[in-house]
Amino acid sequence: MSSLLPIHQALISVFNKSELLNFSRALFKQGVCLISTEGTAHMLSNAGVTTHPVSNYTKLPELMNGRVKTLHHKISAGILNRKGIDDTIMHKYNIKPIDMIVVNFYPLNEILKKNNNYDLDKMLNHIDIGGPNMVRAAVKNYKNKVVIIDHNDYNNILSEMAIYNGSISLKTRFILAKKAFRYITQYDSAILDYFNNDTLHKYLHQPVLNSTHKYIHYSNKSPFPNTMNCMNLKFIKKQNMRYGENPHQRAALYQEAQYAQQKMIGTVITSKQLQGKPLSYNNITDIDTALECVKLFTQPTCVIVKHTNPCGVATAHTINDAYHKAYQADPISAFGGIIAFNQPLKDEKTAQSIINQHFIEAIIAPDINQNCLQILSKKQNIRVLKSGMWQNPNTSSLNITNNNNIDFKKISGGLLVQDYNQNCINDLQNLEIVTTTHPTDQEMQDLLFCWKIVKFVKSNAIVCGKNYQTTGIGTGQMNRVFAVKIATDLQPRHSSINVKGSVLASDAFFPFTDGIHVAAQMGIRGIIQPGGSIKDKEIINTANNYKIAMIFTHVRHFRH
Repeated sequence: MSSLLPIHQALISVFNKSELLNFSRALFKQGVCLISTEGTAHMLSNAGVTTHPVSNYTKLPELMNGRVKTLHHKISAGILNRKGIDDTIMHKYNIKPIDMIVVNFYPLNEILKKNNNYDLDKMLNHIDIGGPNMVRAAVKNYKNKVVIIDHNDYNNILSEMAIYNGSISLKTRFILAKKAFRYITQYDSAILDYFNNDTLHKYLHQPVLNSTHKYIHYSNKSPFPNTMNCMNLKFIKKQNMRYGENPHQRAALYQEAQYAQQKMIGTVITSKQLQGKPLSYNNITDIDTALECVKLFTQPTCVIVKHTNPCGVATAHTINDAYHKAYQADPISAFGGIIAFNQPLKDEKTAQSIINQHFIEAIIAPDINQNCLQILSKKQNIRVLKSGMWQNPNTSSLNITNNNNIDFKKISGGLLVQDYNQNCINDLQNLEIVTTTHPTDQEMQDLLFCWKIVKFVKSNAIVCGKNYQTTGIGTGQMNRVFAVKIATDLQPRHSSINVKGSVLASDAFFPFTDGIHVAAQMGIRGIIQPGGSIKDKEIINTANNYKIAMIFTHVRHFRH
């Protein structure tokens, strides 16, 4: 079988010698020539296993108290050679192919996990150079070599060699190569984390508040590294934040390295700040929510976000009308919020209304003309950002970037990873009308309007809307009926908003009929929800009794 690799010569250089004696003895009995570094060679020779020290093979002793052992062309070439391609050069310099590479390193990972204050000189002294060099070379040449970094794989290797008469399959070589490269990555990351933590410790003692308890600006020294690696994704620091979620927390903003050199548009990370105070951690999260929400609409739309939740959303014929309707939806919550537009801000009346009407933290739009900027500059602290116009309307930035479809959330001691929630229904294709009452054309459009918005509201989430304007939003409640009550309770506070005749979107199914009763009492005419409750039949019957149209999407939009 051409994919099999016969094992004639193996190089062994391991710190962890668990199970090594039995493994080496088995290889030796099969006629494999063993080469090893000094410490390993000594152990094996004392146990009666013939092995050749690396220094005898290279004709060069270990140098600098063992710092230089395997850094030699006969080792590197013996691992990197390709049969039928490099035979002449191998013969010329009397280099023998090394078919198996058995290597593991000093356990820096475990030591640094236990002690971040590990002595710097000791850590530097224990950084392996030759080992990673050999492993990396073997991974690169896995089609012609097998690399083993884990003693738990020894028995499986011996079993496979017994089956294939002293050879290893290509499939096994590929699996072990992946494992080995992950091993190198984790090893290098541990070293990088050590240096980052060392930097962190130096600056953690610096106060964030001065003696008068006023916020102070950070110096150029930052506890955050310039680059970060997570799940083999590299992030480059774009800027330091004014502070984190709270003023006593430091924060920084990073951009994925693979997109840093691309001319991406339509995202917060690539937007240009035209004026205003430096952005804070909370500003970024709110702006991101507002921008991603507004990008789901094609007609002139305004989204106002407060504490990561939309509080007013409206679509109209003009940006000016959209803004006024969005503000009218909940002017109290809009105070101190974020405004996002899906079209350039060119209307001076809109800019002047924003200045006159309420206090805001930031505005983001595809573009803002100079006249509007001049008006907004009267409030110098307002952050104004230009995002650029995204290419595909109705598509979030994470769809545009294709590969950037992973969502992360850090938890204590771990990391949660999931697909980004890209699913959002924009037409009638996947909807199921489950009641005898059907929505009117306008109600259907409003149902779809609310369904887009509920995706960006913290669960449990309810969004009410009418004529492309939100009439109430209930967010972050522990039970769904309370979310319905909050969303339908805006009328007493705002006489200009009448929830009667609105439709309602729920991010998840209704577990009981109580939410339907509350919605009916407030004049809700249609409900869009995922469905899937064990009480669906009872809930549908309740909606029928109230002559409320109900639509199932079969898609849930929890946001935590």
